[in-house]
Amino acid sequence: MKILTISGSARFDSANTKLLAAFPSFYPSYSFHHFFEIAALPLFKAEADKHPWPKEVINWRKTIQEADALIISTPEYIHNIPALLKNALEWSTSSGELANKRVLAITFTPHPPRGEKAMQSLLWSLQALNATIVAQLPLYQNEIVFDKKGLLVESEMTEILKEAISLLSA
Repeated sequence: MKILTISGSARFDSANTKLLAAFPSFYPSYSFHHFFEIAALPLFKAEADKHPWPKEVINWRKTIQEADALIISTPEYIHNIPALLKNALEWSTSSGELANKRVLAITFTPHPPRGEKAMQSLLWSLQALNATIVAQLPLYQNEIVFDKKGLLVESEMTEILKEAISLLSA
């Protein structure tokens, strides 16, 4: 199974990116590919969504098409998903790559209740794009522990996370 992971954070070394990078250790038989280039996507404008598309948009759409499923992990910025992630999702509006694509939606924020509004925003966007949301998982940085190699330390939360990832192939 080919799983595309997408971090909603603009920071290369963000907690969300670090979380996504730890997933291959859970499922070594899955192929995980992280899409780092959402920051390179141009600002979405409906009038610009026509041939010839920018190469970044073509690459974004092709990468989604080639994936069997997606995991999106996002922080919450001013009670919403980051503009960077919203912009990326908007580039798949007219082309439909996310239609029926299996998605695990994750918010990864410092502590509760942060992330609740971002999750709702992410779910609304994914529903509008006709994605198949297999699970939504609010995670908090104070409940997740990484070892020195960047791998997740086994805990009750990692067991829940593993189960949520397994739903992508169900």
